[in-house]
Amino acid sequence: MQKPRTLAAAALVLLLAACGTEGGDGGPGAATAAPDLPVTGTHWTIESVTVDGTRSAAPDGARLDFAETGRAKGDSGCNHFGAAVAVNGDTLTVSSHEVTAMGCPADRERFESALLKAFSGKLNGRLDGEDLTLTSADGRGGVELTREPSAPLRGTTWKIDGLVSGTTAASLPAGSGDKARMVIGTDGRITGNLGCNNFSATARADGRTLTVEGPAATTRMICTSPQMSLETKLYELLDGPLTYRLDHRTLTLTDASGEGFTARAETPGRA
Repeated sequence: MQKPRTLAAAALVLLLAACGTEGGDGGPGAATAAPDLPVTGTHWTIESVTVDGTRSAAPDGARLDFAETGRAKGDSGCNHFGAAVAVNGDTLTVSSHEVTAMGCPADRERFESALLKAFSGKLNGRLDGEDLTLTSADGRGGVELTREPSAPLRGTTWKIDGLVSGTTAASLPAGSGDKARMVIGTDGRITGNLGCNNFSATARADGRTLTVEGPAATTRMICTSPQMSLETKLYELLDGPLTYRLDHRTLTLTDASGEGFTARAETPGRA
């Protein structure tokens, strides 16, 4: 008469064990939430965006950073932008874009529009080594990113992209082109292009001061009026001590009066 009771007790033990495996707190089989994608604390280069199945390569300077405060900020290669971002496991929900209103060439404006469209709503994130891919739910939109290393002061090609006057920053004069760039070499030389002509000078960095022992030697080409205007401005600035501020891949140089320029690190092989 004890056998049925023994069988019932054994069945109850098995049932309780199964329940513990499926839903017990802290048990070896307990369900756990997937960890959030580790997107914060890293600077990301935007490699491309895809909208409605059409992929567009990013211009030089396009980048994106995620803050632990739930904000993202970036540069489309045209304007700076920001957005609210919530990370839950491998899903990023992007909302509330803010964008500056600087005019840019048509191709960069088209890319910016595509980026803002792709970087919105719910996106599934996949991290593969140094690469992060964010994909829309229907798979027809997304953003491809790569971890972006910091740029050293010396040996980097710095593309001059703006002018500074006190606390005001502005884009380069319309029509001045995109030739202006410089390299601060490890050999004590600074070389590059002022917007029209190539230049070279001796330079030394000490603390947060870059001293250019000008005036710089230049070639003697004649270019358009906006290019020559930019060249004159840069030629005057690159003569004497300049305070520099290096922020990851952005360099700001200003003289004692607050006049100066900004430059961003060029990525080899990028347009």
